[in-house]
Amino acid sequence: MPEPFHPNLPITRDGPIAIVTFSRQAQRNCFDLPMWQGLSDTMAALSEEDDLRCVMLRGAGDEAFSAGADIKAFEHERGTAEREDHYARIFHAGMQSIRRCRHPVVAAIRGHCLGGGAGLATMCDFRVGGESIRFGITARNLSLWYPYAELDPIVQLAGSGVAAEMLIEGRIFSGREAYEKGLLSRVVVDSDVFTEAMALCQRIATGAPLSARFHKAAIQRLRGPLPITVEEDRAVSDFVLTEDFRNAVQAFKEKRQPVWQGR
Repeated sequence: MPEPFHPNLPITRDGPIAIVTFSRQAQRNCFDLPMWQGLSDTMAALSEEDDLRCVMLRGAGDEAFSAGADIKAFEHERGTAEREDHYARIFHAGMQSIRRCRHPVVAAIRGHCLGGGAGLATMCDFRVGGESIRFGITARNLSLWYPYAELDPIVQLAGSGVAAEMLIEGRIFSGREAYEKGLLSRVVVDSDVFTEAMALCQRIATGAPLSARFHKAAIQRLRGPLPITVEEDRAVSDFVLTEDFRNAVQAFKEKRQPVWQGR
């Protein structure tokens, strides 16, 4: 079992099941750049474990699975084309490390599952959510542009209409709504989330591991993603050059609504 690659990403184990906890409760388990890198390293190491059967991702405490990226860190992590290119590579690697993990990955979701947190959940093979969760993408509130590769699983799971509700309208779904729209594998009462997620992991662990690994890879291969061009992918990062993004980050720090300029 690998040692934690980041102090806010401790790893525990229950037999052949690894549990990775997003442990940054004061920030609703938000991810800064080192945590994205730590997640990438953690999932890559777990993927190499032949004796492992399943990975669970969960948030510390009951308030949040993860509220996404740490906006307060944007000032020094993002904001220029050079820093954004660096950030985008590490963010993408962290997200995709879940899909690339050989083993099935289960998300146990309580509380806030927003922005990059919702992205993390949709990268998982299974998502068990509580009835009172808040599930959505908040990119419109900061004039962010959600990357193609991270948008793809949302469209694959729930369709372009639901993706539009999340990204353009800004809908935040309850657990029941998220389940009905295909974003959750199952929904349970809040207190049962971890128990149900662990039971799911244990059922996976009793099956043939090579079969599980093959079928995970086969499902991913059949789902896509679309062949986005290099130019299209790079253009996603252009939001950091806009006035709306800079103003929105400042408004977030000042706890007020941004005034959009459309430029």
